Amino acid sequence: MLELRDIFKTYEGSPLLRGISFSVVEGETVCLLGASGSGKSTLLRMIAGLENPERGQILFNGLDLAQIPTHLRDFGLVFQDYGLFPHLNVFDNVAFGLRMRNLRADEINSRVAALLKKVNLTGFESRKTTDLSGGEQQRVALARALAPQPRLLMFDEPLGALDRTLKESLLQELRSILHETKIPAIYVTHDQDEAFAVADRILLLHEGEIVRAGTPAQVWSDPGSPWAARFLDAGNVLEGVIKRSDEGGRMKVETAFGDFFAQCERRHRVGETVSLLVRQSSGGGQEINLKAEDALFKRDQFEVRGEGLVFQMKEAPVVGQVVKVKVEVKCLV
Repeated sequence: MLELRDIFKTYEGSPLLRGISFSVVEGETVCLLGASGSGKSTLLRMIAGLENPERGQILFNGLDLAQIPTHLRDFGLVFQDYGLFPHLNVFDNVAFGLRMRNLRADEINSRVAALLKKVNLTGFESRKTTDLSGGEQQRVALARALAPQPRLLMFDEPLGALDRTLKESLLQELRSILHETKIPAIYVTHDQDEAFAVADRILLLHEGEIVRAGTPAQVWSDPGSPWAARFLDAGNVLEGVIKRSDEGGRMKVETAFGDFFAQCERRHRVGETVSLLVRQSSGGGQEINLKAEDALFKRDQFEVRGEGLVFQMKEAPVVGQVVKVKVEVKCLV
């Protein structure tokens, strides 16, 4: 098990990471999700041994890694730019780490063949990596990382250079391979769709801190803060003033779109300003009136915008038309 305890790091005199703590257990894929500059890649470099924290500990199976050099940590790393050796063919790229460990030739041949089959590249052994597509190169990079049977896999924006269709296909394959091998993995990305597709657990980083952690379903259903809701594009965020609040945490909130009722885990005072997550409801719920300003077709529905809000509709309203939308409302604390 990998464990980070209270990791701190500054960059150019400003805090970059402020007390980061989390663990990754066997067979689990944890995604570090956040905007550029949130410290995601720096965390990976620390785990790999390429940088040191200014404070805190990084442990694997209880052993402090501080004095263990990068090449002895037995971790695999996959980059966005693939990091393949252009002068070596596909077979030799995948076999590189195995030869460094002085494995027998027959064992190398067997393991490379099995890995190329796993990443759907059987028959590509003699190909030059420079002749491969981006998706094929990333498959070679994954096979090379898997070849030494590492204790931990780390992915740093691995699919950032690929188009959406290819990315979706590779994500499905990668998730399947990680679950099959049971190698713990840390996946770094700024892309919410990637994170939700590949992760067993998501850690949302913002301003050097983990502001939300949970399964993809938990993080999506309850982002936990206005920033997280906006970053995840999880729904509309409205500001409102509390007009009434009872002992059970149920509040009446006045907004520019009328009054809403919401449940909140934290107690708030009357007159206090709160943020609400407003999402379209498939069934009943509260109602909002929206003046349509634009309708953008997206596959089988329209994305309707108006007065700063966005909702999905089967039919496009006329610009200027007032439409009624059923919504569910959640308090963001």
